[in-house]
Amino acid sequence: MERSLPAEPPAQYGGCGHLLETFFYAGYRRTLAVPDEFSQTEIHSGTWWKQLLAGGVAGAVSRTGTAPLDRLKVLMQVHGSKSHGLSILRGLRVMIEEGGIRSLWRGNGINVLKIAPESAIKFMAYEQIKKLIRGQQETLRVRERFIAGSLAGAIAQTVIYPMEVLKTRLALRRTGQYSGMSDCARQILRTEGIRAFSKGYLPNLLGIVPYAGIDLAVYETLKNTWLQRYRSSTTADPGILVLLACGTVSSTCGQIASYPLALVRTRMQAQASVQGSPQLSMMALFHNIVSQEGFFGLYRGIAPNFLKVIPAVSISYVVYENMKRLLGVTSR
Repeated sequence: MERSLPAEPPAQYGGCGHLLETFFYAGYRRTLAVPDEFSQTEIHSGTWWKQLLAGGVAGAVSRTGTAPLDRLKVLMQVHGSKSHGLSILRGLRVMIEEGGIRSLWRGNGINVLKIAPESAIKFMAYEQIKKLIRGQQETLRVRERFIAGSLAGAIAQTVIYPMEVLKTRLALRRTGQYSGMSDCARQILRTEGIRAFSKGYLPNLLGIVPYAGIDLAVYETLKNTWLQRYRSSTTADPGILVLLACGTVSSTCGQIASYPLALVRTRMQAQASVQGSPQLSMMALFHNIVSQEGFFGLYRGIAPNFLKVIPAVSISYVVYENMKRLLGVTSR
């Protein structure tokens, strides 16, 4: 029998376990495979916006805390070919030598700025798509929520995608190249035209499905396996460490599946900014990377991506919990 998901995270996950469950179950991740859901009571009372605000602040602090690893990932994706030999330590040293400690956070401003519009668009789109899919049903099944979440993610990504291009260009910029986000946008528009803001859109869109699908499926499978084996009559809460482990493994599996598309997306976004780089299509880039760098060239920069998973989730959890307490929102 197919297992269906309730309209909101299970009530038995109380206390700290529930808060961490919210990050994995409701989807406080890159793609938000299953965006946060709110009851009619929460929507009518207005507490839903407080929870979105808490999640937004948590995301902003988390992204800022792990921004050096995120910028390092982008640099390794674009410049980390065998000829450059860019390792994690060398990459950090190169960034500091070129622009000082502050350069580690290049591109983080717009990365934080896009949280609000992306989350709002995704939430609104998800709610509307759920209504269309649900019909007369009270709840949605796993695959229906996945479809709704993926479509909502695709809509949000389409709207805010120019900001993704700006983020990559700002992360790759040299000291003094741009005076800020608006200057970067103006220079791209003047020298490359409006189409530059859609470069890498196709691999970015294609990457949503394998990441979101595998991430959600692995997380649910691991959590349910634990519950079936170790749930006692006194508690049904897996606890923080179990949920963290499930979320880390599922996120890692999702990243492994979708990372080649993410790498190609970044290189397409950066092509015009890299001197002597040919303007290649998605398939041509795949072929070029595999032929020149081998299969593992498709995973260049994945190490710092993995390194930021646990600190990102941990920071988000702590900030989200404190923000909810500050805003007077109780756990569901």
